[in-house]
Amino acid sequence: MSKLLVKPSQPDSNGRIHAITPESAGWTYVGFEVYQLKAGQSLSQETGDREACIVMLSGKAHVSASGKDFGTIGGRSSPFEADPWSLYAPAQSEWSLKAETDCEIAVCTAPAEGKLPARVIGPDQVGQETRGKGTNTRHVRNILPETEPAESLLVVEVITPSGHWSSYPPHKHDRDMLPNESLLEETYYHRLNPPTGFALQRVYTDDRSLDETLAASNGDVVLVPKGYHPVGAPHGYELYYLNVMAGPKRIWKFHNDPDHEWMLKTA
Repeated sequence: MSKLLVKPSQPDSNGRIHAITPESAGWTYVGFEVYQLKAGQSLSQETGDREACIVMLSGKAHVSASGKDFGTIGGRSSPFEADPWSLYAPAQSEWSLKAETDCEIAVCTAPAEGKLPARVIGPDQVGQETRGKGTNTRHVRNILPETEPAESLLVVEVITPSGHWSSYPPHKHDRDMLPNESLLEETYYHRLNPPTGFALQRVYTDDRSLDETLAASNGDVVLVPKGYHPVGAPHGYELYYLNVMAGPKRIWKFHNDPDHEWMLKTA
């Protein structure tokens, strides 16, 4: 199996099903975990030299960070429904939560110094955006875009309708060449509705030294260390993915594949 496709494990004693670190991914910046918690179960972490964005994929939890109690957040029954609640925890702090219902959470991390306060990011603070036209239409929920405070993290949810493409035309962000392109590692956490489906994602470079096409099932993570990375949702299956990006500079500037950029000019 490709090293870029990470399958979920059975929940460990803390409910963790994904544990992607810079070391396991073979890169520098992005860390990503997913937990499936039972009602009443608690979880806490020290952030160390990394900031964290804890995204409530489903369910409700009572949360705190940096010694501040933020009360109960969450409420949607699946990531396909409604906008997310999230908790931002700075570096050099601690966050904790107690599940009030069965819930699934994603923990997104990247290097930081601890310059910002902890805060809750409510649904009313999540920016809405529709990109593309026709079968390239997808719906974006900006949880932690570059216009909102963070030191390294960029976090976004995307809903791709059945039969549509996303991250398309193919683009990449693997060179530190601002203002034209930024270097950002990226993870895709895929969920399908209904869950028996799959998504197709291709990750490739201009010279094809990397060129892989992956079938991602419900709950899989695709790693994008470099290259273009379009993804398609087959007919009959709605696709959700959670993107986490980070790099040496907190800005998203991408480069389109020249072979496919023509469609933007004719749209």
